[in-house]
Amino acid sequence: MAQDKCNRIKCRLYCRDIRSLSLPSPIIIFRSTSTSSITAQQQQQQPPPPGAMAENFCPDCKKSTEVVFDHSAGDTVCLECGLVLEAHSVDETSEWRTFANESGDNDPNRVGGPSNPLLTDGGLSTVISKPTGAHGDSSLGRWQNRGNSTDRSLIIAFRTIATMADRLGLVATIKDRANEIYKKVEDLKSIRGRNQDAILAACLYIACRQEDKPRTVKEICSVANGATKKEIGRAKEYIVKQLEGEMGQSMDMGTIHAADFLRRFCSHLGMTNQAVKAAQEAVQKSEELDIRRSPISIAAAVIYIITQLSDDKKPLKDISLATGVAEGTIRNSYKDLYPYVSKIIPASYAKEEDLRNLCSP
Repeated sequence: MAQDKCNRIKCRLYCRDIRSLSLPSPIIIFRSTSTSSITAQQQQQQPPPPGAMAENFCPDCKKSTEVVFDHSAGDTVCLECGLVLEAHSVDETSEWRTFANESGDNDPNRVGGPSNPLLTDGGLSTVISKPTGAHGDSSLGRWQNRGNSTDRSLIIAFRTIATMADRLGLVATIKDRANEIYKKVEDLKSIRGRNQDAILAACLYIACRQEDKPRTVKEICSVANGATKKEIGRAKEYIVKQLEGEMGQSMDMGTIHAADFLRRFCSHLGMTNQAVKAAQEAVQKSEELDIRRSPISIAAAVIYIITQLSDDKKPLKDISLATGVAEGTIRNSYKDLYPYVSKIIPASYAKEEDLRNLCSP
């Protein structure tokens, strides 16, 4: 009884503070542990909308008092004494929330999966699943499979692209761009008889380039379901040629820089933050030089130089495995960068004496 009285006093004080502040939708924290008798009419009464106060009969106050509805807990509380008149009530009013992707869309519908504009029916068609029981009737599923579905091949291709992108840790924008590229190529009806895995991998490679998140062909090849680097390269050239012929202009593939691969390669090698920063600065300065090597080869050579100047030296074999660049290519790129090490290596990372101690190519 003493605890119950204490709770009532606290609720009464809190309700008094609420009235003084004139809050639009107050929340009652303290509740009475005793359960007073509530009539059936009070239990069936709908709770007021958010921010509104209604009148109800309070058995403790012995009169009709203002009540407030706590939407987080579903409680109807007397504003005079703080007694919980109804607990855990269900709000059956409409929940006018929008679950749309765009902020300008006020449609409160929240039923069904997301639509896909690349599919004929928007991706909202009905799919009849196979029965799980031994004696289940799968005739409906067989008839559906016999029907002509123009989007069936697209759905399978989109799933394959999503699987490859997930394995590489790519964002959703790259997946969507790869789907768009494949849809354009598929509409041209020119990829029949070609290696489907190579085509899908090439679409993902082009999407990474266009979204300024490039990946090497070797990285794409590692998730391409058996397609080789040569097949992916040929498929990429074929897709670009077809789309350029359709558009009547050159296709924007984006520009590859060595810095786009550097941080990922350094992470694979477990390099320190200081070494990564020095490598990034060296790569940026190397772009000012006339070194005719691929950006991936330059990134690998810079990593080799930085690791040789640090206490944690990395063997050439490990750098080759992390970057996907052959050891001979790294040596040749190192040979081209060696005359400029004093210009590209930050002075805060290595002294002149350390640079002179680098092994000559």
